[in-house]
Amino acid sequence: MIKVFFEDYDLEEYVLEGRSKIKPYKNYAKNKKFTSSLQTVIEVIRSVNNASELPNFSFLKYEKLKHGLSGLSSVRIMSNRVERLIFRETEEGIVITILEIDNTHYGNKK
Repeated sequence: MIKVFFEDYDLEEYVLEGRSKIKPYKNYAKNKKFTSSLQTVIEVIRSVNNASELPNFSFLKYEKLKHGLSGLSSVRIMSNRVERLIFRETEEGIVITILEIDNTHYGNKK
C-alpha cells in the first residue's frame, strides 16, 4: 500500500474530514460530489502497492508532468472537471506527498 502524506495541513483536513475553513478548500467542500470523488481517488492511491499501478485505473488519467512541473505527477479527480491532484512520488515509489489541487490544467481560465 502507498502511504499518503500531506504537506498542506488544510488540504489534509479537507480530504479526511470533507470540510475546511480556508479557501479554496472551503469552496470545494461545498460540492459533496467533488469531495466524495477526491476521497475515492485518495483511497485508490492508498490501495495500490506502488505508483506504477496507477495507470491501471483509467478514470484517474494518471500522468507524469513535464516542463515547469517536471518531477510531479497528477490524477484527475472527476471526469467532467479540470481539477487534478498534483503530487510528488518518492524514489521508493510507495510514498506520495500530496501538494495541491490544481484547476488550471489544460489552460482552464477559472
